[in-house]
Amino acid sequence: MKTKSAKRGKPTSAIEVTNVSTHGFWLMIDQTEYFLPFTEFPWFRDATIGQLTNVQLPSPHHLYWPDLDVDLAVESLTNPDRYPLISPALRKQTPRESPKAP
Repeated sequence: MKTKSAKRGKPTSAIEVTNVSTHGFWLMIDQTEYFLPFTEFPWFRDATIGQLTNVQLPSPHHLYWPDLDVDLAVESLTNPDRYPLISPALRKQTPRESPKAP
C-alpha cells in the first residue's frame, strides 16, 4: 500500500524583520538578509517595532510598510546608488542658497 503525504500548507512569510538596533534594522527577504541603516532610510528611524515588522511583499520586487506608507524597490537595498533616497525631512535639513541680488 502506497501512502500519500499531506498537502503542503501555506508557505511562511518570504519577508521578516530579524533584528533592530539603534543604527538600523535587518530585513530577511527569502534567504537574503539586508541591513537598512537609519541614516540612509530615515523614514524608519522613529517607527515602532510593530510598524517596522508590519512589512509586505506585494510582488518580488516591491516592499511596502502600510503603517508608515513607505514603498521601496527591493533593488534599492542592493543598489542604493541607483535609487537616491531623499526624504522631506532631509530636504528640510539641507541649507538652501539665498537668491543672488541682481
